[in-house]
Amino acid sequence: MVIEASVLKLKTLKGYADWHLLLFLLLFLDVKIAVKILAIILIYLLRFNFRFGFDGKNSRLPLFYPLIIITALIGFAFSKNYTNTNYLIVLTTGIGFWILCILAMHQIKLSVERNEAAVIHRTIFVFFVINALISILNLVLIIWKTGVFNPYLYQGQYQKYFISTGDYIKGVTFDTSTTNAILNAFGVIYFLTKKNALMVLLCMAILLLTGSNFTNVILLSILGAIFIFNSSRNQKSILIICLLFLVVFMGRVSPQNNKYVVNTVKTIFYPTNLTYPVIKNNLPITLRPDSTLTFEERRQKFAILYLDSIRRRKAKRKPRRPILTVPKGVLVSNVGKIVIPEADINSAEYQHLATTPPEQKQLAGFVNTHKAILPISGQGVHIPNVPGKLISIFQTLIFFKNNPAKIITGNGIGNFSSKLAFKTTGLGFTGGYPAKYVHINHDFLINHFDLYLNFFSKNAGLQSLTNSPFSVYDQLLGEYGIIGFLAFFIFYLGFFLKDRKALTYGLPILILTTAVLFIDYWFEQLSVIVFFELIILLNIKESSTKNNIRYGH
Repeated sequence: MVIEASVLKLKTLKGYADWHLLLFLLLFLDVKIAVKILAIILIYLLRFNFRFGFDGKNSRLPLFYPLIIITALIGFAFSKNYTNTNYLIVLTTGIGFWILCILAMHQIKLSVERNEAAVIHRTIFVFFVINALISILNLVLIIWKTGVFNPYLYQGQYQKYFISTGDYIKGVTFDTSTTNAILNAFGVIYFLTKKNALMVLLCMAILLLTGSNFTNVILLSILGAIFIFNSSRNQKSILIICLLFLVVFMGRVSPQNNKYVVNTVKTIFYPTNLTYPVIKNNLPITLRPDSTLTFEERRQKFAILYLDSIRRRKAKRKPRRPILTVPKGVLVSNVGKIVIPEADINSAEYQHLATTPPEQKQLAGFVNTHKAILPISGQGVHIPNVPGKLISIFQTLIFFKNNPAKIITGNGIGNFSSKLAFKTTGLGFTGGYPAKYVHINHDFLINHFDLYLNFFSKNAGLQSLTNSPFSVYDQLLGEYGIIGFLAFFIFYLGFFLKDRKALTYGLPILILTTAVLFIDYWFEQLSVIVFFELIILLNIKESSTKNNIRYGH
């Protein structure tokens, strides 16, 4: 009887979720490319199937994927860059990323096709529970390291945590905290529709812990629309609690985020100067030739040099012997000993590093080495209150204006705007890259890379999503041209929207995804997009099953 009960429990557990899918998600969403490749190998050993079902009329998978590869090859053929070994490696790697996308989505589709919707639902549930546990463990380790219950207010260790605490809440992917934030934003919408209040609140809590203000703003807008147009009384109550979570987090846990969000919104929607580029001469007036100065500026230069000479003369005089007295403010004990007070970790000297971090120093070193050819970072161009994200759009448009022949198929994989383009610089972006195979296309160098260097080689306050040129839309347009850009909207988004009447939670998740594509190269990240595809395909299957519509193409 005991053995029979154990066997029954094992069978029940085996059918509870798609454990192959869960293992695949946990491995494939990991940040390391080696782990992603391992996940693909394992899942194909467990489920050997390469029947992708691409078809011009009723394709099983989005035609976008093969079209984007074909576009890249056509662009390469026209470039006649066949003898550049380093670029051939870049091209092959870039196509490899798209092949991984196809392989991953095929397995996701198989899981949805072969399992009941309830099994996939429980698989997603287990995934989010594991992710939440690891995210909470991330926070516990930070609390242990800092010795404070709320590290979001801790300003010690040169503000390593403080407003940046959320950056270390990476979850099961061990990728950027933004990845964790977006996955949990998916979870909030998904579990809200499934009427699982506990999981909605858990996902909302983890999302807030990541401190991703962009994701918070986008999700809040979507939840507001759901609250008004498509929610029951119970769902409205859950959404109100989610809003209270946000208010408490912004007001009590991490109040410094309020100022950050306000400043970001002002920068994006109310930029003071949209001219590109805004170049100012940052050389001190004393170092500029007299021939470039006006009469008044030459007088100012003479006065400054005169005053500087007087200061230098005074500095050379022999200083007087100091009087040995206790300075004002120094504490002295009853026995005459100076009392050294404990360090105030909230003081300015403890809030900012006096030295430059190694990664920032490396970028600054690259700028100094290539000053002559970097039009922004190398020339000290000052662009006040204009977000780098907006400038990157200008750069792309100006590039095509100056190179109209490249509008059709773009500038090529890894040649203008992509994770791969940054990685192949050999400067340590998303892991190492062999020095002998370094590839930096000139158009990438003087546009998006130069822009990135201008912000990210300076103080941490400038290193934000709003100043990063990363964007799927920019990648598609810059590297694959109009063909790649339109292929995404017609053959990728269109692939899911053709079943728009079947989408319930899938539609707000689709809207959320189109928004977050502005902030990173998500197809190359091989994480958020895969999970998005799983949820949308599941939603279509659920709705199709309810309406007795035959699922599968």
